[in-house]
Amino acid sequence: MNAVCVYLSSSEGLPTHVGAIRALADEMARRGTTLVYGGAHRGLMGTLADAMLAANGRVIGVIPRALVDLEVAHRGLTELHVVDTMHQRKALMFNLADGFIVGPGGLGTLEEAFETLTGIQLGYHAKPIVFLDVESFWSPMETFLDHSVDAAVLRPEVRRLFRTASSAGAALDSLIAAS
Repeated sequence: MNAVCVYLSSSEGLPTHVGAIRALADEMARRGTTLVYGGAHRGLMGTLADAMLAANGRVIGVIPRALVDLEVAHRGLTELHVVDTMHQRKALMFNLADGFIVGPGGLGTLEEAFETLTGIQLGYHAKPIVFLDVESFWSPMETFLDHSVDAAVLRPEVRRLFRTASSAGAALDSLIAAS
């Protein structure tokens, strides 16, 4: 697992989220895994990038020009790719990554993660994905997906694509095992 794309919030999150994201950065840097992410300097995204850089890790950011113009881009990364659209951002992050970790996040994080899961479901790719379950952050989503299976709108084998890990090390190990 040379490069891992991490989807997560550009908002601050809770202190427990910050701690888990810093631990993820430390573990990725220790393993020599390159971080690919959305290129922002703020929120959990900025926390992750700053912690990776502090641990001498390699960080590749991908950000749309409109966000650069709003001064959201992190200017101290190993590499920063500026693209024109959010679609191009997702495509480049996907192409640069061998696997995906999903941290706490909102609509954008969910959209990216579920597009990746849908790609696996449809057989477009086989890159592994795991959700970093900081203090049961993803438990309500698991309940919803179980409900979807019970309601016969989601097949059980597709439900099993949504996997969680309770720590940074377990998340990275899960990606390696699934690749």
